[in-house]
Amino acid sequence: MPITSPRHANDPVLIALGGAIRRSRRARGISQEELAHRSVIDRSYMSSIERGGQNPGIVSIARIAKAMEMSMTELMAEAEL
Repeated sequence: MPITSPRHANDPVLIALGGAIRRSRRARGISQEELAHRSVIDRSYMSSIERGGQNPGIVSIARIAKAMEMSMTELMAEAEL
């Protein structure tokens, strides 16, 4: 299990982003394991992102959005507070 981002874990922005990823993933019928595979991200890291425990980089966010066939703009709009 990855260690949470020490400075930003559970920040409201990360929780919103993680929730948006989870909702979008579920709406598309994709398992967390499959999304991690498509995004080339470890499944436990993906789980931590969805829970708001990680502060993913822009490359990771881009991979996640692409894996769900959406733009980063669409994903981030889903994450608005």
